[in-house]
Amino acid sequence: MKSFESIKNNLKFKEIYHSGKSFANKYLIMYVLENQTDKNRIGISVSKKVGNSVIRHRVTRLIRESYRLNEDMFNSGLDIVVIARVGARGKNYQEINSALLHLAKMHQILKEMIKS
Repeated sequence: MKSFESIKNNLKFKEIYHSGKSFANKYLIMYVLENQTDKNRIGISVSKKVGNSVIRHRVTRLIRESYRLNEDMFNSGLDIVVIARVGARGKNYQEINSALLHLAKMHQILKEMIKS
């Protein structure tokens, strides 16, 4: 299992916003930037527009869990920032997971899975 760290530094978020490549769908926006290491770092941002703190934390947990369960599918050495859109409010795990994997496919950061 690969390890990943959280991005907590505001300057790092700004660097990824400025230099990274972004794609969006109905529920999420994803910025990706290579970080020259063998680990992935993930940052999650959920604004107050999405809802109160209970709703924001639930969305954050769903995104983090979706990434954790699928992290072996992601390429290594990436800084990934996921921003929740207002549409993510009230969605279940399957919908958030599908949105996250959809954006990863758009960024072409998923490993080619060998079918046996």
